[in-house]
Amino acid sequence: MSGLPILYSFRRCPYAIRARLALLASETCCAIREIRLSAKPAELIAFSPKATVPVMILPDGSVIDQSLGIMRWALARYDPSGWLDRIDEALIETNDGPFKHHLDRAKYPDRHGEDASFHRDACIDLLGPIEDRLTGSQYLCNNEPGLTDAAILPFVRQFASIDREGFNALPMPHLRGWLEQFLVSPLFEAVMLRLVPWSAGDSEIRFP
Repeated sequence: MSGLPILYSFRRCPYAIRARLALLASETCCAIREIRLSAKPAELIAFSPKATVPVMILPDGSVIDQSLGIMRWALARYDPSGWLDRIDEALIETNDGPFKHHLDRAKYPDRHGEDASFHRDACIDLLGPIEDRLTGSQYLCNNEPGLTDAAILPFVRQFASIDREGFNALPMPHLRGWLEQFLVSPLFEAVMLRLVPWSAGDSEIRFP
């Protein structure tokens, strides 16, 4: 598999999920290395000292250590479904900024010393505009999926998993339908492959 990009990933990380979605949508093959967050490999840290996934190492040695950067790089190479035609930068910035801030504190209140219910309510408020948008179209930027959907869906999935019963009770049927359609899709099944954590010397695994 020499010559392929190398992706350091973690199965459940929403940033890594969206990077893998774009790699799959762009038919970009890479060698994937699943990491264990409690024992990050020295090779990952050498390439990207911040050591957060995903990290993509290109064949020329270049490093892309931001998930949106990996998405844009992959889709710029090949974008058969036109994902790059459907981007809402402001919506993605809200997801990656305020929504992620409150999501972390709703999911891990003890870690942050915060009131989980306050941050859950803040997340719900931020999901309101997404519900409104999905009332008028099947996806966030028209009736076809795009980069915006792929960039945001993994974080909404993570929020829903905190309290699935509570999420299902929200007056947001279009948001739930949008999420559920994603969760049962072959695309999601393909990106959520289970891998043994990588160690130096292991054989490389090809993705997709």
